[in-house]
Formats: sequence, structure tokens, C-alpha cells
Amino acid sequence: MTAEPGHRSDNDVSAPLHATLFGAFRIDARDGTAIDITGKRARAVLAILCLSPGVAMERARLCELLWQGRFQAQARASLRQTLLALKKQLEPICPDLFEVTRERISIRASAVGSDLTALETALSQGQWTRATELLEEIGARPLLHGFEFGDAFAHWLATRRERIEHDLKHAIEQALMQLQDCGNDPAWARLLAAWQRHTPGDESGRSETRIRIAVLPLRVIGRDDEQEIAQGLFEELVTALGRMPQLQVVGRGSALNVAKIELPLPELARLLQVQLLVQGSVQRQNSDLRVHVSLVDGQTGLERWSHGYPGSTGNLFALQDEIARAVGTELGRVLQIDTPAPPTRHITRSNAAYALYLQGRALTMRAIGDGVLPKAIELLEAALEIDPEFAAGWTALAEAYVYTVVYTPCLDRLDKTRRMAECATKAIELDPGQGHARAMLGIQRWTEHNPAAALDLAFEAYRLEPDNPDVILRLGAFLLYIGRTRQALPYIEAAVDRDPVNGRNFAMLSVARLNLGNIDGAIAAGQRMVDLGLPSMWLAVATAAAGDRKLAVEQYWQTRLLMNSVLFPPAGTRPLSGPALDTFWRIAARGVCSGRAVHRKLYCAMLDYLHATLPDPCDTSIVAPAIWMGYAPMVFKTVGTQVTPANMYCLMSLWADIEPIRRVRLHAGFTPFAKRIGLEAAWEKYGRPDLSPVPDADFPSS
Repeated sequence: MTAEPGHRSDNDVSAPLHATLFGAFRIDARDGTAIDITGKRARAVLAILCLSPGVAMERARLCELLWQGRFQAQARASLRQTLLALKKQLEPICPDLFEVTRERISIRASAVGSDLTALETALSQGQWTRATELLEEIGARPLLHGFEFGDAFAHWLATRRERIEHDLKHAIEQALMQLQDCGNDPAWARLLAAWQRHTPGDESGRSETRIRIAVLPLRVIGRDDEQEIAQGLFEELVTALGRMPQLQVVGRGSALNVAKIELPLPELARLLQVQLLVQGSVQRQNSDLRVHVSLVDGQTGLERWSHGYPGSTGNLFALQDEIARAVGTELGRVLQIDTPAPPTRHITRSNAAYALYLQGRALTMRAIGDGVLPKAIELLEAALEIDPEFAAGWTALAEAYVYTVVYTPCLDRLDKTRRMAECATKAIELDPGQGHARAMLGIQRWTEHNPAAALDLAFEAYRLEPDNPDVILRLGAFLLYIGRTRQALPYIEAAVDRDPVNGRNFAMLSVARLNLGNIDGAIAAGQRMVDLGLPSMWLAVATAAAGDRKLAVEQYWQTRLLMNSVLFPPAGTRPLSGPALDTFWRIAARGVCSGRAVHRKLYCAMLDYLHATLPDPCDTSIVAPAIWMGYAPMVFKTVGTQVTPANMYCLMSLWADIEPIRRVRLHAGFTPFAKRIGLEAAWEKYGRPDLSPVPDADFPSS
């Protein structure tokens, strides 16, 4: 189990005292009882000595750090009084805690353990799971946070932190190498994520801060039918710059979303949370092309570099490669960093196949709209007819099928999921480095009630493509679905960081925060999702949990405004409109958010009717509200019967410890449900959920 703050690790279980050194300092007795040390300097003396138990520190040095500006005799007298007070308070718990001479002071090494020593011991002994759990618990909290005693202490603490973090970094790097050598990809990915969360900006052991940059879609000057050329250059620049270790490139989805907004460049940079923007244009005359690319300062909107490139449609791949290399070189020059030239990519040798692929991908990323995804599939299949060895094309086709199942009211979800898996498998056969294909193949494993295998694939995908926001989010989502919210959160936060204008990322973030009891954070993420044009149900659920049920009902009801544009009626049904639509959503909003039993009962009855009459009895429109209302039997009859790519996301909401959602987890039928869909097997491999299911006789039915 993960050590809780203030609780001792297995490594120092025999010590009478345990110190928490990361974050705010605290000291606990063996039984976990917190000891209230009075006086900030007394706490600081104890904290400093606990950093290195058994190592003596000079009295004069302690006086310099904690009684800066006082005369030496006065400072030494204050130190003596502080030590006497500490001895008196701690002696009943730990006699002979201090080892004292005239000039030096230390704490007996056997008398105290700490979160720092527990982590160091776990790493030195190869206890990778234990080390990961400790890092996850420590998070980004700095060592000895909150102590302030002047410049001398600040300098000493900064130096000490740097030394300790350097040693930890070396140990983590060794651990990651050993895990990679033995092929333990899930453990490797989890340890890496925990370390990255502890040291934001230090990715894969690199201590320097990565420069955030976004590539905006290139404008087409003149003919609209040159969009595929501009899209190809956009894709190549995103991919090429993303392979440079000094850069962190914002995801394609966010870049495409902000490009639709008429805002000044500095405002776009603020939305994308980047320092630099790459923008450009494409102009064609007959077979000749003229591409212009510029690097823009995100704060001022001023160009820092620009260049034009002539080329032709007959040699498009060479032109893309030339531009990507030139932009990388100029970035290095402008930013004064060493940027190795991106490797040449040959994803297909056919211009025609590549043009169809780009058109298909562009439509897939749009996702919403009449006929958008069927047309995307048609274009991608045409590309693969021309070049059946086009691995990235098979991955793109798999993604188009996933989006079709999730975002359209189709009646053959499982058939399309199997087709998606065939495409993903083909991509991996052609190119074992296709990490995203593995992540999508994991979706099919969920439909086969095998989430453990799905997570295996997701971790392998992350190892192959650790900077792909879609891959990162998929891994975080899978962990969220099995109830491992604390483990999932760093991946979800990383996906948001890399793709900050993608609404679905904030849906995951809102649920993760709600599951962890951070209701204000859940509301903030839910509001951001709404701001990006997505449904407000998650925001409403979080608002209801905060106690403002009237507002929550209104927020949930507002979702009706997105019907037939972002949300669609269940497959095989006709869209509601007018008063009927308003009535349905009013019943739904009250049932989920009002907290009144009569409203819940009415909406549960409506879900019973929908389950009996809809062509797809496991439709998301039944599963999600059933979970939010704690209607356990309906959850077990729907997602418990068949997980689909469309309803699997509902599983993430099972793990909020709030009424009435907890009724599902505490229901007597939850354990059989968990076994049936493979959750138990996933827990055996990846750890128990944060909130362990405890069937309760008080919830035998609805």
C-alpha cells in the first residue's frame, strides 16, 4: 500500500519516530499519532537533523542558519533551550533521541525514519513498486516546504535540496534502465510518471526545462483544394519538432481548435500555454509551390524568424523534409539550444496515398458532423488500397473507426470495434513502433472484458510514444476506469498539459479530481470543458456534490442545447425537439442533480423504459445517469453486460465517494459485476482501487 502522509513506511517500522520531510514537516509516533512540536525553530532543528539521522551537525552552523543576526553567545543559548524543550517533549516516546557533544548534535539513526529514507531504501534495494508508490504519495511537494529564516537558511536549503534531488535522479535513472532491460513496461511507465510529477519539466531524466511550442495549421492562399498540402506540412512539422528532446509540442487537436478562433497571436499562445508559435502559408501556381514559415514570440506576437521555401507538388515529401529540418535548425539558432535534425520519415512513398491519408485524418479530427467520419474512413481505405504497407494509414483508419463508435449513433458498435482492432493489428505488424495503435487495440480488450490486457497495451503504447497526448490520455483513462485514480491523475494532467484546448481531456480531469475529493478542482475542470463547447453533465455532477443542487440542475439541463450538434440521440431513435426535448432533459437534470428521491425515482423509471426499448440496451444515455444516480441494478444490466467503446468511459465515474454514486460500489452485486467485466483480474495485476468495494447489505436493490 502507498504510505499515507505522516505514516511510516515498511523500511522504518521499528523506529519510534517517523518524519515527513517532503512538503510541510511533521513528526509522528510509531502508532501514527502526530506530535505537535511547538516553536518554529524547534521544528526546524528537528527537521534539519532528520534529513541525515546519525550524521552530526555543528552547533555553530545551526545557529547561523536559524538565529541569523544574533550574537554568537545569544544564538548558542537559544539553541540549548530549544534542545532542552525538544528532549523534554520527545523523551516519553523516544528516550536518548539526541547524541550531543559540546560542538555537535545528531539524532540517533535508529530512532527516526522518514519518507526520504524510505524512498532511498526502496530504490537501493530494487523495490520498484514501493519506490513508485512513495513517489506518487510525495508528488511535487518540495523538501522542507514552509521554513523561512533568512538568506543563509534559504541558500543552505536550496543546496541541500539540489544534492538530494540529484542523488534521487541518479537512482531513478538506474531503476528505469533496469525495468526497461527486463521488459517490465508497466512498472517503467508508472515509475517514470511518478518521477515526472515529482519534478515537473524533468522528463525522462532531463533536468532542463523544455520549451513549449505550438504549430498552427498552415493557411492556404488561393485555391481551397490545396488543403491536403497544408495539412501534410502541418502534420510533418508537429511530428518532426515533437521528436526534439528540448521541445514540448502542443497536440494537434488543440492547435486545430484554436486556429478556428479569431484572436491575436499572443492570446492564442496564452490559450495553448506556449512560449512560441510556428505559423505559415501555402501558395500554389500550377505544379510550383511557395511555402512560408515563421516563428512567433508567444508573448509579443512578433516574428523572431521567417523564411520562404520554393518547391513542387512532384517532390512534396522532399519539401516537407527540407522545411522540417530548416525550422528545427532555426529554432536552435534563435533559442540558442542544440536541436538535432529530425530523422527523415518515409511513412509512404505514394503522393496520392499520402494526400488521401491527410484528408482522412483531418476529417477524423473533426469527428462531429453529418457524414464526416464515414467520409474519413472512405478516404483512408482508398489510401491503403494504393499503399497497403502504409502503417500510419492503418493506425489512422483504426482511429476513425473508434471515433465512429464513440461519436455517432451507430448500431454495429462491436462489429466496428473488431474492424478497428484489425486495422490496429495490421499497423503494428507493419511498424512495431505504432504506439497509438496499441492504445486503440486496448479498447477492444475492454469490450472482451479484459482490462488487464488493455492496460498492458496502454503501458506499452506509452513507452513507445510518451509525448503523444492521445496515448497518455488513454493510459490515464484505463487506470481511471479500474479505480486507480491516484495513479491515473499524473497521466491525465500530462495529457492536459500537452493538449490544453481539448475538451475531452478536461472531462477526465474533472472526474479524477472529483474521485479524489477535490470538488473545487472538479468544478474548475468541468467549467473548462463547457467553455470548450462540450456537455455540462460532469460540471453539474461536481456542482451537486458541492451542495448547490439548484445550479447543478440548471447546468445539466443546459446540455440539451448541444443535442444533434455534439450529442446525438441513441442509435435507432428519432431526435427529440421542442417541448419533448425540454421535458426529457428537465427530468434527467432533476433526477441526477436535485437530490430528491421523487425525481430520482422518475428518471430511474425512464431509464428502465429506455433499456427495454432502445435498439442498444447498453447505450451511454442509460449507463452514465444510472451511475450518477447510484442506480446499481441498471449499471450491472448495461455496462455489466457489454462494455463498448461508447459506454466504457462511464466506468470512471464509479469511483467518486459521494452520494448517491457510492451506492453502486457498495451494492451487494458489485463484486460479481467487477469479476464479470474483468476488473478483479486487473486489480490483481495493477493494484486495488483507491476506494475498495465493500458490499453493503443496506443496498441490496435500487
